Amino acid sequence: QVQLVESGGGLVQPGGSLTLSCAASGFTFSSAPMGWYRQAPGKERELVAKITSVGARTNCADSVKGRFTISRDNAKNTLYLQMNSLKPEDTAVYYCNTARTYYRLDSGAFDYWGQGTQVTVSS
Repeated sequence: QVQLVESGGGLVQPGGSLTLSCAASGFTFSSAPMGWYRQAPGKERELVAKITSVGARTNCADSVKGRFTISRDNAKNTLYLQMNSLKPEDTAVYYCNTARTYYRLDSGAFDYWGQGTQVTVSS
């Protein structure tokens, strides 16, 4: 079955950088559109960035455009999120997930979620 393991989070000062990783198994990763999501305390989970199966197309939420970059290595079954110029409002638990189509990633309506990785931006 689908298994997603997020890692790479931590405590970082404002303006700092982090790279998150998502190790995927249980499905054909190279054929799967993928997305990064985040959930801050007291808020709904939101889509941060998404990428097509071969990485030809990406989209980011307006709040992270120009600061976050999503990428993937299909040979390693791994998804990445490079986060630069981090702000306190980026503090959240970050998750990855997959959908049948690139556009279905927008809903975030999935039965399965990994454990996520905590990102805290604070001085």
